[in-house]
Amino acid sequence: MEHYLDNSATTKVSKAAAQKAFDIMCENYGNASSLHSLGLKAETELEGARKIISKVLGCESSEIYFTSGGTEANNTAVFGAAQALKRRGNKIVTSSVEHSSVLESMKELENRGFDVIYLSPDENGIITADKISNAVDDKTILVSIMTANNETGALNDISKIRKIVTAKKSPALIHTDAVQAFGKINIKVKKTDVDLMTITAHKIHGPKGVGALYIKKGKRIVPLHFGGEQEKKIRPGTEALPLIGAFGVAVSELEIDKNYEKISELNAYARKKLSQIDGITFHSGENALPYIMNIAVKGIRSETMLHFLAQNEI
Repeated sequence: MEHYLDNSATTKVSKAAAQKAFDIMCENYGNASSLHSLGLKAETELEGARKIISKVLGCESSEIYFTSGGTEANNTAVFGAAQALKRRGNKIVTSSVEHSSVLESMKELENRGFDVIYLSPDENGIITADKISNAVDDKTILVSIMTANNETGALNDISKIRKIVTAKKSPALIHTDAVQAFGKINIKVKKTDVDLMTITAHKIHGPKGVGALYIKKGKRIVPLHFGGEQEKKIRPGTEALPLIGAFGVAVSELEIDKNYEKISELNAYARKKLSQIDGITFHSGENALPYIMNIAVKGIRSETMLHFLAQNEI
C-alpha cells in the first residue's frame, strides 16, 4: 500500500475536479471568447470558476487572472511590477528563501540594473518585520515575501508589510507567493492588504498547469505576453478552460478549518514519534504550517533516506 507524503510538491487530483475537466473537454468545449452559444456557455464556466476562487480570497472576481501555474503568476507579478514602477525607483526587497520562480526572476532583474535586497530568515525561518523595515525606503518599488515557505512551512506575517511600506512612504507594490498557504489556511487579501498574490491548483487537489494571480483593483503591472484580449490582456491567449473549471471545483471542495485541525493532529503525532528517534533534527518550527515538516537524520543523506522510504512504498 502506497503512503504519499509529498503533497507540498503536488497533490492527487480529486475525482470531482478530474470529472469537471473531462466534461468540459468533451461537452463544454467552446472558446470562451466566441460569441456563439457554445462560447457563451464556456464563458459562464470560466467566470464561475473565477467567482469561486475570488470568494475564498475575499476579493472581486475581476481581480483574479488565470495563468498556467504558480511560476507564471510569480513571473508576471515580479517582472510586471518592476516594469510598471521602474521610473519611481529601482530597489526590490525579497527573501533569500523564496521559490525559485521568484529568485530566478530577481536575478534577471539584477542583470537589468535593479537593486535587489535578499533578506535572510531568523532561526525559525521567518522574515521579520524589522528586517523588512530596515530594507524598505522611498525608492523601493516591490516587496515580494512568500506566505508559507515550501521547504520548512515557516509562516510570514504578510499583513505587517503594508504598514511598513506606508510608513516609509514607499511606492512599492506588495506581492506574496501564497502557493503553499492557499487552501490550507484562511487567506483574505483585504486582511493581508497585498497588491499581488500567487496561487495554484495542483497543491489543493486540482490539476497541474493552471494557477492564478490576484491583482488589486487600481494597481497596474506590465504584462509579459501579448496577443488577444483574454484576462484583460494580462495573460492573453485562449484560456485552458478544462483546467480552470477543475481548479474551481477543487477550491469549492476546500474545508480549510476542518482539514487544518486534522493535519495539526497528524503533525503533532508525527513529531512525537520522530522525537523518540535518536539523531532527528526538526527544521520546521512549532508554529510552522502543519502541512509541512522538514527533518534531518544525523549520518543519513536525504537522497539515501528517500530511496529507502520509496522501497517501502512511502
